[in-house]
Amino acid sequence: MTSNKKQGEHKMIKIFIVILIILLVLFIALTLWLPSFVMTGKRQTLDEAFAWQSERYDTSFYGKLEKTEYTEEGYEGYILHAELLKNPEPTKKYMILSHGYTDNRRGSLKYVKMYLELGFNCIVYDLRGHGENESTFTTYGIREAEDLKCLIEDTRKRYTDIEKLGLHGESLGAATTITCLKYKPEIDFAVADCGFSDIDNVLREGYKNAHATVFLVDLADFGAKLRYHYSLKEMRPIDSLDDNTTPILFLHGEEDNFILPKNSEDMSKRTKGYMEYHTIPKAGHAESILTDPTLYKKYVEEYLNNI
Repeated sequence: MTSNKKQGEHKMIKIFIVILIILLVLFIALTLWLPSFVMTGKRQTLDEAFAWQSERYDTSFYGKLEKTEYTEEGYEGYILHAELLKNPEPTKKYMILSHGYTDNRRGSLKYVKMYLELGFNCIVYDLRGHGENESTFTTYGIREAEDLKCLIEDTRKRYTDIEKLGLHGESLGAATTITCLKYKPEIDFAVADCGFSDIDNVLREGYKNAHATVFLVDLADFGAKLRYHYSLKEMRPIDSLDDNTTPILFLHGEEDNFILPKNSEDMSKRTKGYMEYHTIPKAGHAESILTDPTLYKKYVEEYLNNI
């Protein structure tokens, strides 16, 4: 009986060890998968993005524009694909537009018509890891802001007639725009639409809405540091505003439940330069200009006149 009992105990210990190993493997796999899920979401192709835009507003103006496609070296030599959309009316004013996460430069077209009407040439480009660029992970403003800084410098060299140069960003593009301001780029103003003050609060809100434990955010942060050597908690565009004096227009959809309007409100209070903050009624995430294009253009035009 004693021998059988010992055999039974040994068997239970072995089973327990196997279960522990399986749980440990699953934990490690989840830790490494979560940051991939957060930082390498499926990107749209140019055609997919253009089709999405065309289903929601008239994009026929794009085909009539004079366009110049080119590439530029971003941070650490990373190649960015860009496109100049020339205003039919001669102008020395330029806008650089940054799109949202998983989108690409075609996603910026919803703003291009407005800026053309306001007298700007428009430069749209694919953010790092998006569009025609080489596949890589997103750092929610860190490396992307370095890329934008390089693009601004290239724009100044490439188009020597510039009298005014502005930035416009949507969502991730807004976060990139805001983060870039810490480098004191040679720009005249910025427009930030539905940007996040830090990615941590967005992820926590998302997991909470999905009825998932917010501990997964901490696990994703730990995994991001292991796998990509970047911490999600360091992705904080708002920290770039402590000594910023570049004028900023913050816009946000009132019904944005993905990136809450409080993100733009908090950033508007943090910047030291001239700022305006407006919300668009009934607009969800990245839908403000589609929901009320007249009001959106009014805010942008008044802001440009005020600065």
